[in-house]
Amino acid sequence: PFYPPAPHAETDVDLTLLDGHTERAAGDTILVRGRVTDLAGKPLANARVDIWQTNHWGRYAHPRDRNPAPLDPNFQGIGIAHTDGEGFYGFRTIRPAPYPLSAMGDAGMRPRHSHFKVALQDGGEVTTQMYFEGDPLIQHCAIVNAVSDPAAVDRMVAKLDLDNAVPFDALAYRFDIVLRGRNETPLDAEHN
Repeated sequence: PFYPPAPHAETDVDLTLLDGHTERAAGDTILVRGRVTDLAGKPLANARVDIWQTNHWGRYAHPRDRNPAPLDPNFQGIGIAHTDGEGFYGFRTIRPAPYPLSAMGDAGMRPRHSHFKVALQDGGEVTTQMYFEGDPLIQHCAIVNAVSDPAAVDRMVAKLDLDNAVPFDALAYRFDIVLRGRNETPLDAEHN
């Protein structure tokens, strides 16, 4: 979970470049785009969408992360966007690394993933995770394996979106978030 503690130095939608830095974050730059809708498919405008994730080496920018991997002084670690009138959001980030669970006292590896928190204007808030299409570690993830519906697991996996990739710059992934209902994106049971 490791939501970066406040205050956040920066929270814009580009996690790869910090104000005053000339170097970008280490790793493969990606674009993550998606749409937030309700169970009827109605777009949710002006919803706050937070993203946070590990850096290129698998470490969160959080003091409780005991992973000995290095911190990246050029990686923002968290971004905040607001959906437009059609419910769309977007971030520029890096592809996060998988990391060993041994730093948390468990065995195994977590697949590449990003965390999302969506805050609605009515005060509701949901948290979920996004995995990356083709990652062989997904099938070994305890969180994924706790979801019994294969279609629900599929909704947690971002699809490669070559139509929105930027040649020689960034691959793109599409991750839609559906709130409440039969086709909802599975939500995290815990959030720190």
